[in-house]
Amino acid sequence: MKLHISVARQAMTVFDDQGEILREYPVSTAKAGVGEVSGSFQTPRGRHIIRAKIGAGQPENTVFVRRRPTGELWSPALGEEFPGRDWILTRILWLSGREAGCNRLGCVDTMRRYIYIHGSPDSAEMGVPGSHGCVRMRNADIVELFDLVPCYSEVEITED
Repeated sequence: MKLHISVARQAMTVFDDQGEILREYPVSTAKAGVGEVSGSFQTPRGRHIIRAKIGAGQPENTVFVRRRPTGELWSPALGEEFPGRDWILTRILWLSGREAGCNRLGCVDTMRRYIYIHGSPDSAEMGVPGSHGCVRMRNADIVELFDLVPCYSEVEITED
């Protein structure tokens, strides 16, 4: 199984092992564009794998901080209470780069940058850049994707 994330299209395509399209999802990548350097708040390009899957069995809208559920469930009221918070909800697919010097090791290491594919509030717009570097998805979509893809699945992020 392979995931392809197109920054230009703000879309994710999921392929099976024979290269057939299984699913397509709207996503939201970084508001600051693409780039690999730590602290850039940009979405890293290149070849990655899903290193860890976090959140199995948690209810939709579970709030995560540092990959741990906080016990909160996101709601519009909670969103209003913490307007500047970067919400990581429902499920996390933690990415790890596969290209040394590009998105792996040193100051460009995707995993050390804590770059995820994760759920977002329903109010978060998909199809336009808006994240702090991660790949945001709708909660129902990340639940479906989480159950579909195994760890170590390939993920390619391109500008096209």
